[in-house]
Amino acid sequence: MKLWGRNYTQAELHRYFGHMMPAAGIRRFTFDEGRAKGLSAVEVKTGAGLRFVVLLDKALDIGDCDWRGIPIALRTQVGEVAPQYYDPTGDEWFRSFGGGLLTTCGLTHLGAPDVDQGTSLGLHGRIHNTPGEEVGVKSAWEGGKYVLRIWGKVREAKALTGSLCLHREITAFGGENRIIVQDTVVNESFVKMPHMILYHCNVGHPLLDEGAELVADSLEVRPRDAVAAQEFSTYQIYKGPTRGYPDTVFYHKLRPSCDGMTSAVLLNRRLDLGLAVRWDPRNLPNFIQWKYTAEGTYGAGLEPANCLVEGRSRERERGTLVYLAPGETRSYRVELQVGSAAELMGEMIE
Repeated sequence: MKLWGRNYTQAELHRYFGHMMPAAGIRRFTFDEGRAKGLSAVEVKTGAGLRFVVLLDKALDIGDCDWRGIPIALRTQVGEVAPQYYDPTGDEWFRSFGGGLLTTCGLTHLGAPDVDQGTSLGLHGRIHNTPGEEVGVKSAWEGGKYVLRIWGKVREAKALTGSLCLHREITAFGGENRIIVQDTVVNESFVKMPHMILYHCNVGHPLLDEGAELVADSLEVRPRDAVAAQEFSTYQIYKGPTRGYPDTVFYHKLRPSCDGMTSAVLLNRRLDLGLAVRWDPRNLPNFIQWKYTAEGTYGAGLEPANCLVEGRSRERERGTLVYLAPGETRSYRVELQVGSAAELMGEMIE
């Protein structure tokens, strides 16, 4: 385990520390004021400079994240919001969107507010504002590595309709700067269920700054709409905070690497720092690039998904809506890594 420029064995660390927490570990806590009051969470630090917070009551999504004291994740003016304040109508989802490194969207619909077969569907679905069940945390040595693990279930269910259950496990390692999110979605219903999922990975300042760039091996890039079309010539470059900057989205198809995975990196060459998102495109074939470099809410999204973000009715019309049969499962793996340009670009080449 590499810490502070030195390699340690388990036995060596035990000689220095009676408890591993000063080096790497997991700490559970509960928010105690404002609209976050009562929200259960876990802080994880790996000892390599990576620190992040898992929100147990919000789908085990990831809120705060920093690396060596540098903020990585977008944080909006909303802050953390407990799930009881969630309003599913229209675009009221934004009143509960505090940003964070990972916001899961789905599980039966996501994207723009929509009406599908007579059912009103709010922005980005319900799963992000659903508390986890059967949650567990563990930090332990496994095969020479210090493993930091959080797991739980998140169920999207409606009586007389059906139920999808998200089984989530988040893993980090002592001395490393990566996070692995391993998900399995199960249709617990006796009827087939629509299934839409998107991993909204959010970056903020100072990693996101004027001149920051998206690095991805795109086979195809297209703007979502006329607004994005005006920015198409510079889709990969990010502006500084811009008054009135509109919600701008590009759709990508990415080339898989030799191991079958694909990746996208948001890179700040001035800081020599980036965030890489890596996933399997067989189950998440779409990559959505979100640019919102407005004043006050200055952010960018790197978003692997099994759909686009125009609502469930549009997926149905296109014939691209994914269904899960009764008892069917679908698994997803998303990796997030913070590091230098050389480190992250080397991972892409490999």
